[in-house]
Amino acid sequence: MKSKLILLVLFSFLVGIPAFSQSEEEEVKAVIVSLFDGMRAKNADQVSAAFTPEAIMNTVIAKPEGSEVGSNSVADFAKRISTTPAETQLDERILDYQIKVDGTMASAWTPYRFYVNGNFSHCGVNSFQLVKTAEGWKIVYIIDTRRKEPCTE
Repeated sequence: MKSKLILLVLFSFLVGIPAFSQSEEEEVKAVIVSLFDGMRAKNADQVSAAFTPEAIMNTVIAKPEGSEVGSNSVADFAKRISTTPAETQLDERILDYQIKVDGTMASAWTPYRFYVNGNFSHCGVNSFQLVKTAEGWKIVYIIDTRRKEPCTE
């Protein structure tokens, strides 16, 4: 009887681990979804809330002679988003979420397609690094690629 109880407790614990991990992955995904929802709504506060104050934003700029890396501050990005003309609709459509979590650190790889006013602009991949803070998951670093093609669905 005692051994059955121990096995039941052990089994319950092992079954619960993936559920905890899945919950963390969903929380990480929710931060990224909120970032792009804020971008579509042109809400600078919602965009900024996804990041830590010291977050870094980079973009890989592909050139024939080799890539360069461009930088942007979160404050500048949020300001550009909030001052986008009302008639201009920005829509970054995430195609997939590949999220890995280790304790209070997470990484997310998100291929995307970007549209302006419903028209395709470019595609690429975002690579997010996040940490779990007292306020929840926050982005500390993002780097992305941008290209016209080849783009996959």
